[in-house]
Amino acid sequence: MYDILGRNIDYIRLSLTDRCDLRCQYCMSENQNFLPRTEILSFEEIINLVKFLIQNGVKYLRLTGGEPLVRKDVLKLIQSLGLFLKNGELQEITITTNGTMLSHYAKDLALAGIRRINVSLDTLDAQKYKKITRGGDIAKVFAGIDEAIKQNIHVKINCVVLKQDNFDDLPKIIEYAHSIGADISLIETMPMDEKILGREEQYVPMNIVRQMIENKWQIIRDEYKTNGPSQYYRIMETGGRIGFITPLSHNLCASCNRVRITCTGKLYMCLGHDDYYDLRPALLNNNFNELYKIYSDALNHKPKAHDFLIGGGYVPKRPMSLTGG
Repeated sequence: MYDILGRNIDYIRLSLTDRCDLRCQYCMSENQNFLPRTEILSFEEIINLVKFLIQNGVKYLRLTGGEPLVRKDVLKLIQSLGLFLKNGELQEITITTNGTMLSHYAKDLALAGIRRINVSLDTLDAQKYKKITRGGDIAKVFAGIDEAIKQNIHVKINCVVLKQDNFDDLPKIIEYAHSIGADISLIETMPMDEKILGREEQYVPMNIVRQMIENKWQIIRDEYKTNGPSQYYRIMETGGRIGFITPLSHNLCASCNRVRITCTGKLYMCLGHDDYYDLRPALLNNNFNELYKIYSDALNHKPKAHDFLIGGGYVPKRPMSLTGG
């Protein structure tokens, strides 16, 4: 299916939960209030929703959160969704995770058909990691990444660039990623949730980041492409790929092929807007005709581009953990 601007929407980012075992400073409040479980889509609703999306042109599915792996019995759901891979109805299921539980799940994820994951990692320093995540144990993340690689799951590191906390450490993070055969994407911090303060002081435009990298290494454009927004390059000296995600300094909205669906069944046409369509009532009634009307209307209202800016621009009211990364 296409939106009103002719963009083919074949990629869904689906949140399984708003809960997380970390409290990253740029993502959520220290005392985040989570949704009651009664508001969260059941596994049956999620599977029916994915069936519907497949019937309407979706080929790629990313499972997000919160932290998707903290949801109770999540492996049962992923195994059920993996059947859509085995019968060819989906081309790929990927997962975005903070990595803290990955050492426990990696083997079963691989058996379910997961071939690619994104792991959020903003520093290699244990104390800085504890500060950024408000108490996280980085050793769990390293162990999870190692196990995923052992299971032949391709890892991409997602690193949010933070002027005060990790900017000077970026070369080390890049070298680590490439030393283990992982790609890495560097991401501009985004103004999600008006309650999160201090983001302007952390923001670094990606052109500044690229200049720092080009002062150290030679980079060339790489034609590698996923369904995400990263523009990839290859660092000649390390041989590894690096992606740049620039939602603020240079948006890539013209080629956007995705929408996001929250763990409550709300469909957000754009990360940078608060407008949404609620899919859950039609799901509860197993009314696929009504679901189609809602979904097609949502795509017809997908905006040309997001509106948010750092400093004085529009800030969506919801946290990233609710929308799904």
